[in-house]
Amino acid sequence: MPAVPFSTRLKERLYFRHATRVRWKRLLPRWLYNALRVILTPWDALAALRFLADSRLPLSPAERWRLVRRFYRTANHVDCPHDESQIFTVVTAILILPKSVPGVIVEAGCYKGGSTAKLSLAARAAGRELVVFDSFAGLPEVADTQDRSIFGRRVKFAGGDWCGTLAEVQGNVARFGAPEVCRYVAGWFEDTMPHFREPVAAVFVDVDLAASTRTCLKHLYPLLSPGGSLFSHDGHLLPVVEVYADAKLWEQEVGCPQPEIHGLGTAAFLHVVKTARP
Repeated sequence: MPAVPFSTRLKERLYFRHATRVRWKRLLPRWLYNALRVILTPWDALAALRFLADSRLPLSPAERWRLVRRFYRTANHVDCPHDESQIFTVVTAILILPKSVPGVIVEAGCYKGGSTAKLSLAARAAGRELVVFDSFAGLPEVADTQDRSIFGRRVKFAGGDWCGTLAEVQGNVARFGAPEVCRYVAGWFEDTMPHFREPVAAVFVDVDLAASTRTCLKHLYPLLSPGGSLFSHDGHLLPVVEVYADAKLWEQEVGCPQPEIHGLGTAAFLHVVKTARP
């Protein structure tokens, strides 16, 4: 496995931990919490500034500013494990994707719906539908051998972790997102994804487990249109890294050569751009 860059390790050390965010969000005044977020996660603020200045986006400066405000408002009210910088990366890819690239946006694993609300706004702006796959009952019983992340931190999951009910998710999307572009597919991935056959323009995967990642790659990546992107929030988890790095899985189960996976083994956030077959 390649060495994790020093800058990434430093970011991981400084990272405003998810549990800390939840605790401080509940205890601190909103202005103080937001000030601490800027101090402890400066890369999020920089990503927001880059998004505001990105001339490739088919949005006016005022529309970009409204999106940024809505993303931060969502994060203030909904438990969101992701970085804003990650969401800005996904949203930018959705918005700059040419209309000629067919497909819906897919989210696999949505927790409380914070990311769903943000992605739904991008999907609406891009004129696409957002299809959300989740059990809405938390993680399945864990079979992964889990010990440490690529950063050396201990990792442990249990069945039922990261549970957001369908009612919770729909409520948060109704309040902060664009519910009219959302379609929800409830159930375990191995039961629901084999029946999904639509073209996909972009995928955001946040599923934590190697088995779930394998299912997503097997059933969603073949549907991804050339030029579309797949993103993963799970690149720090060693069992998940092994799935993405498994050339045999790509050839035999996904049905294509292993693509270039940006960040594999060195970052928590992974990005794959699907190229057209020769």
